[in-house]
Amino acid sequence: MASFSQFGNDLYTGKRSYDIVGRRKTWYLVAIIAIVVSLAVPWLRGGYQLGIEFTGGSEFTISNAGSTDQSIATRTVESIVPEGIPRVSQVGQDGIRVQTEQLTDRETTQVQDALAKAYDVSDDQVASTYIGATWGADVLAQAIRGLVIFLVLAAVVMALYFRTWKMSVSAMVALLHDLLITAGVYGIVGLEVTPAAVIGFLTILGYSLYDTVVVFDKVRENTSQESHRTFVQSVNLAVNQTLVRSINTSVVALLPVAAILFIGSYVLGAGTLRDISLALFIGIIVGTYSTIFIASPMYAHLRENEPKIKQADAKKRQAAEKRQREVDATAEAV
Repeated sequence: MASFSQFGNDLYTGKRSYDIVGRRKTWYLVAIIAIVVSLAVPWLRGGYQLGIEFTGGSEFTISNAGSTDQSIATRTVESIVPEGIPRVSQVGQDGIRVQTEQLTDRETTQVQDALAKAYDVSDDQVASTYIGATWGADVLAQAIRGLVIFLVLAAVVMALYFRTWKMSVSAMVALLHDLLITAGVYGIVGLEVTPAAVIGFLTILGYSLYDTVVVFDKVRENTSQESHRTFVQSVNLAVNQTLVRSINTSVVALLPVAAILFIGSYVLGAGTLRDISLALFIGIIVGTYSTIFIASPMYAHLRENEPKIKQADAKKRQAAEKRQREVDATAEAV
């Protein structure tokens, strides 16, 4: 623990430093590859698998089932609706959930009775619900609208708070990076995108934005002070100074999320807990990466060619070269 504390102190004082901003092209390349994969693989697989709340359909929930064999439900539904492709999952310790495309009233009754017989339960232990496609489309539209409004408001607030649109743009690029990769994981693995997952997406955007603001506060503090460092060096120092804090915050946030993910998925079998915690788990990791390796390097990239900054950096380099020549001259004299 002491060595880790010393490591953090060395980063803060500048005694030890990693050239994160200077290697921004490497991080940009990694981000581009990750985004391309996140977009291409789900597209090649036929798109994202949206939950029934978005697409509409019929859902059957079997309580106190004698068996949790999901193939029984699949065969039962296909025997009545041959063209249907049911999605079956376990709910809790002894529950089965079956989702199908929209069924007629007659087909719904037949499937409900057949599932009761197949799992040896009474008819009242097989609940059926129907979600209309119109309602699902409205939920999807509201989710997209909420995301756009969040991004716009966040961009405006950051631009006003930091008094520069370039910090806002850098933060928004990092947020879009987080969203695309997190959603891409869902598409690559083939997990359903449910309202709970969408809530998780929006939550991790807030977490990533918080982490970015913490780093940008330090960036603003360093770049507003007179020092011998160039603008890029000051930004890089700020990233190093907040590196340990970002890692610690992420680890502390990941521990309870991982616990919820494990308990929700493997112990309780609660789909809602799994969906939201999985989105949070992926998003926290990706959000920490984007704050350190995308947002700050991009901000430095956007500002380093401004005339005032170029002029100030040139003077600092000349002063550094002069000091080095004096040191070399003193060493030769000795």
